[in-house]
Amino acid sequence: MTAQTIMTARDIDRSLDRIALELLERNHGIGELAIVGIHTGGVFLARRIHEKILAREQGDLPLGELDITLYRDDWSLVSQNPIVRTTEIGFQVENRRVVLVDDVIFTGRTIRAAMDAIMDYGRPLSVQLAVLVDRGGRELPIQPDFVGLCVKAGPDERVDVLLSEKGGRDEVVLQRADR
Repeated sequence: MTAQTIMTARDIDRSLDRIALELLERNHGIGELAIVGIHTGGVFLARRIHEKILAREQGDLPLGELDITLYRDDWSLVSQNPIVRTTEIGFQVENRRVVLVDDVIFTGRTIRAAMDAIMDYGRPLSVQLAVLVDRGGRELPIQPDFVGLCVKAGPDERVDVLLSEKGGRDEVVLQRADR
């Protein structure tokens, strides 16, 4: 199977517009919200959602970045020398509705690790999850609150979110996983 484009740049932008509006609607504005992107792809999407919300709403909307590498239950299986990125949570999470943002949700393990990591910064009012792509295949009972696109990808397939911030062009592709 060759790579199949399942979202174009326009589709991505439209989905992020919708996610931003749904976040505002569900949370009645930005009063208690904070947006936190999960490294790496989630950080870029969180920044985009943050910009879209601030283009519509006045006020303070905290934005953070979360590295979950050492919180993963499989980090030692992935690499003996994991790449640890910066976590930047420059606000109090208490009394905030924290929205975790990631590019793709698959097994749910990344999100479980992100919830563990965010709790080290305090106890938020709630934790919500926004993802660009839900590819199915959960191993844990974790479901996103806001989704750009749901796609059924098999165990031998991979969903890649390519973003201009990572040196590519905005596109989501479905392709056979490397063995």
